[in-house]
Amino acid sequence: MFLHLPIVMLATLPPTAAANAMPKFDIVRECKSESGPDVSLERCTQDEEQARSQLQPLWTQFAAADRLTCTRATTADGSGSYVELLICLEMARDAKARR
Repeated sequence: MFLHLPIVMLATLPPTAAANAMPKFDIVRECKSESGPDVSLERCTQDEEQARSQLQPLWTQFAAADRLTCTRATTADGSGSYVELLICLEMARDAKARR
C-alpha cells in the first residue's frame, strides 16, 4: 500500500515544487529489486550513491522541465534510480547543447 506513496506525493506537488526538490530514492530497495545473478547489491548501492553524490550539486543547473520529466520517467515503475535520473538529465542537457 505504501509502496506507491512517493509517486503519489510527487504527482500531487505543483510542477515547480517537484522539479526544484531533488527526489529521495530508497537506494537499498531499488538495488534489491534490481539485483540478481549479474548484479550485486553492493555494486548497485555504490553506483546509486555515486550518482546521487554527482547529481546533488548539479541539480539546479539542469532545466526545471527536464528535472520534472526525468524524475517522472525514472519513477514510473514505482521505484527510482539516481543512475537513471542522472543519465536522463545529462542526455536532455546534451541534446539541447547540440541544437
